[in-house]
Amino acid sequence: MVDTLQHNEWSGKTDGLPWMQRSLIAMFRVLPLWLLYGVMAFVVPFYMIFNRKGYRAMYCFFHERMGYGKWKSFWSVYANHFRFGQIILDRFGVYAGKKYRFEIDGQSLVDALEARPEGFVILSSHVGNYEMAGYSMKPKIKKFNALVFSGETETVMENRQRVLSQNNIQIVPVKEDLSHLFTLNAALDNGEIVSLPADRIFGSQKNVECQFLGATARFPMGAFALAVQKNVSVLAVFVMKGRMRKYHAYVQEVGCNREGSKREQIAQMAQDFANRLETIIRCYPTQWFNYFDFWEQ
Repeated sequence: MVDTLQHNEWSGKTDGLPWMQRSLIAMFRVLPLWLLYGVMAFVVPFYMIFNRKGYRAMYCFFHERMGYGKWKSFWSVYANHFRFGQIILDRFGVYAGKKYRFEIDGQSLVDALEARPEGFVILSSHVGNYEMAGYSMKPKIKKFNALVFSGETETVMENRQRVLSQNNIQIVPVKEDLSHLFTLNAALDNGEIVSLPADRIFGSQKNVECQFLGATARFPMGAFALAVQKNVSVLAVFVMKGRMRKYHAYVQEVGCNREGSKREQIAQMAQDFANRLETIIRCYPTQWFNYFDFWEQ
């Protein structure tokens, strides 16, 4: 369960050259996590200065969507960048062998669907640290297929593959020839689990409009269309950062009226997901990591 697709204003790629990332993994093997968090606290202001687009997008999110005042919005942008830095560090911590503790709400939903012969879909989003789910919520029966952005550095991709493959999770990179779609369709036909991002438009992908945080926003249609076409169950998983090595995962059912037309089912399912995502964001506002104008029409 990993970080996923890109947006034309936000690359989705982890910062740093491969040798820097390898050095970070090495440091995790000898340095305590709190020390690296402390260094990140001093790095964040510089990142905010040089990443003006991301800063403006997050400031507008807190000021316009969350209704914060100017000073609270400013400090929330700092807290958001710091949280994002912690989450990136946690990922590299896992690559180095660090262990994290998880509290999971809704594990029984996954267990029940795994016990059935049919495959099912899990929807991810760019809140919290979804990738960490793959290191703790291991599929017990079914093979897990996670669609991922293919433009990450070699260091990240190799370590993801190494750790996730131990948990019966297959990474499915996005391909220009769209061959990844055949892989996902085949996985569902084989009764496996498919993980897809459901909150970020990219390229010419079709979209569906939803009411989200007080305004109309576009969500990618692909994940919902696949679930409706295959007539499979759908779960949303949100993995939110807590203190130090603690995470809280929320597993929730995403549904629609299966008696309606396919277009109606897609629209209802997308809105249900948007509603659940909004609830999580209101509980964890500084863990929203879409650094562009999400509501841009």
